[in-house]
Amino acid sequence: MAKERSIFMGPRIRRLRRDLGLTQVGMAEDLEVSPSYIALIETNQRPVTASMLLKLAEIYRTDIASLARGSGDDFNAQIAATFKSPLFADLDLSPLEIQDFASTFPATAEAVIRLYTAYQEGQMALADQTGGESTAGPDPVSEARRFLAARKNYFLEIDNKAEDLAQEIRRVGGYEQYFADQRLRVRRLPSDVMMGFTRRFDMHRREIVLDEALDNASANFQLALQIAYMEMTEVIADSLAGTEFDTENGEKLTKRALASYAAGAIMMPYHAFAKAAKNRHYDIEALGRQFGASFEQVAHRLTTLQKPGQEGVPFFFIRVDAAGNVSKRLDGAGFPFARHGGSCPLWSVHSAFKKPREVITQWVELPDGERFFSIVRTVTAGGGGYGRPQIERAIALCCSSQHAHKLVYTQGTDISAVQPTPIGVTCRLCHRADCLARAEPPIGRSLLSDDYRRPSTPFGLVDP
Repeated sequence: MAKERSIFMGPRIRRLRRDLGLTQVGMAEDLEVSPSYIALIETNQRPVTASMLLKLAEIYRTDIASLARGSGDDFNAQIAATFKSPLFADLDLSPLEIQDFASTFPATAEAVIRLYTAYQEGQMALADQTGGESTAGPDPVSEARRFLAARKNYFLEIDNKAEDLAQEIRRVGGYEQYFADQRLRVRRLPSDVMMGFTRRFDMHRREIVLDEALDNASANFQLALQIAYMEMTEVIADSLAGTEFDTENGEKLTKRALASYAAGAIMMPYHAFAKAAKNRHYDIEALGRQFGASFEQVAHRLTTLQKPGQEGVPFFFIRVDAAGNVSKRLDGAGFPFARHGGSCPLWSVHSAFKKPREVITQWVELPDGERFFSIVRTVTAGGGGYGRPQIERAIALCCSSQHAHKLVYTQGTDISAVQPTPIGVTCRLCHRADCLARAEPPIGRSLLSDDYRRPSTPFGLVDP
């Protein structure tokens, strides 16, 4: 008689149990085994047999292939990515040692991930206090940005759940049929009837109402967002668990950001989108047509391709208006200007308004010699009818020069011969003395007296 095949999948069983809200005792009763046996399985001290796997799938109505695949590989990759931090560089940890740690002590490994994430948030909060942002009081926007940046704008569980929902939406034939199956209908009404809202969920009439002025990409996003609020509240709450916010608005902004992340993940499921991005060499407009998304939605999604082992090009995203106000920053790469940069007038994100809707590329170099490639274009919000108010903003998507050869925008370019534009993070942190665009002197530099001479630059600086 053939021996029954068994596999170790402790972290997956533990996660399933937690998702179901069960204790080890409760799961043991369901499976007719002892609680100690469940504990041994979850710590990979006992394997899961094929018969046990079938029993799990039958009792908890979960897909057996999904359970077998589970998130164990994702978890191992996540802990491996954590230990790649320079913080642990001197420990000489081998991949096998890290894998054994994650498999044998999954709860402790998860604690390490949480502690490291908290450490990153603390470092960013310290940088905010010393890097030029206001410290007059708690800043909800900075709280939300720190939360996203500390996690490199990537949330594994949200992506996994969104991928399942996207598959179900495709199976039934689209968003409206998905709602119809839940006895909800989608209606589009004139803007004056919507009274300033783009989307409204009317529970009494069992309908989702959209402003008819929305274009297709915006309408799809709003429907995906409603699905996220209906189906993904728990996974979003889990992503926020353990984070202390100084302000209520900071928590609300972060929750809204995660819901938008989920909507984008439903529209552009991770695996399909990451594959398409690579095949199309990160052509933003082509990806938008393939997934029914806008230029900005695709650019936003490209910053999230940070799944350990399946990473895309790491991008930084920024959105500014014509006055230079930054309304969104998303960092999937840990760039030095991710929190305080974007105000340098030499960067094309500020001149893009002269060429609306045109893609502008630029090589830039920071004072420390680090080089980046940026893709800039203006986008329009609002409008949709004559006389309707609208606002034009510029968005920039940046990657390190080492990844630029992967982009369609650099094809045919001799990268070695490129002369980048020198830019700064902000004037206060940029020490280039010969910059005509400087708005204020850098921190820590003395000014030349102009009693007898006046430099051609806005501020004459004493040599360091």
